Amino acid sequence: MAAFQSLLTPVLALVVWSLIMWVWLYVTRIPAIQKAGIGPDEAREKHALDRLPIAVRQVADNYNHLMEQPTIFYALVFYGYLAGQQNGVNIALAWAYVATCVVHSLIQATANIVLVRFAIHVLGTLALFALAARDVAALFG
Repeated sequence: MAAFQSLLTPVLALVVWSLIMWVWLYVTRIPAIQKAGIGPDEAREKHALDRLPIAVRQVADNYNHLMEQPTIFYALVFYGYLAGQQNGVNIALAWAYVATCVVHSLIQATANIVLVRFAIHVLGTLALFALAARDVAALFG
């Protein structure tokens, strides 16, 4: 399938996954805020949301994570694509990173087993290191 031969397709996949997590965030958070009796003015203070159940906060925490490290992923993929480094290994590394993000999200938003979540995060980070190293090697190679 041609779509999976593009280095940009994993970017689209991670954007879509982030939007799915955004929906999950608000589907759980809004009812929890209402149940806790937290008003809009009170919700401006982040600490007010500490009263929400941990299961609700975990989903929000994961959404925030999807706005942090993936910025490195996006930069590396766009750089690689623009620098002509669209190849099988880089595409596989990009998909591996997306897969680890999805698995990390599912773990954090459900069971939240920290050591497992951390191991998945490390695997994804290693994929980023590999993408970066390959881009640097191509630049100087």
